Amino acid sequence: MKKNEVNVIRFHKIRNIFLIVLGFLGLGAIGGGVVLIISPTGALIGIPLYEFKNIPFNSYLIPGIILFIVLGIIPLLLIIALLKKPESKLAEQINIFIDMHWSWTYSIYIAFILIGWVHIELIFLQGVVHWLHTVYMFYAILIIIVALLPQMRYLYKKKNSLE
Repeated sequence: MKKNEVNVIRFHKIRNIFLIVLGFLGLGAIGGGVVLIISPTGALIGIPLYEFKNIPFNSYLIPGIILFIVLGIIPLLLIIALLKKPESKLAEQINIFIDMHWSWTYSIYIAFILIGWVHIELIFLQGVVHWLHTVYMFYAILIIIVALLPQMRYLYKKKNSLE
């Protein structure tokens, strides 16, 4: 096997790990979102709405929809975009890393959105921290770290020759 072929295999293994990480995030958020949507009182999750202080919603319906779409559907769509690398002028409009494919950049955006989601939960819970908050914070950091690996940056750098 040539050195370049070995690099391709190694790079794609790291990419596949990244896709699995995004997949778990997406599937977990879809599950959580569905639970909040079908049980907007919080009965299924065992957290009544009154435990949240100053929450701007009178049920979990809107947060469930946001969770389902933003942290559920979008990461799963990103997996497809990371695999196929489609061109999108619209997606490029808010791609702050102009030398990178927009799907790579959006995966980093998703990690920061996850961090924001956890922070907002903590604000509304006013100090009540569940172990899952810590897990999802580290999960977001994992997404960022893997995305920033040189192999990932190389795979998603625009106009590279490794495929």
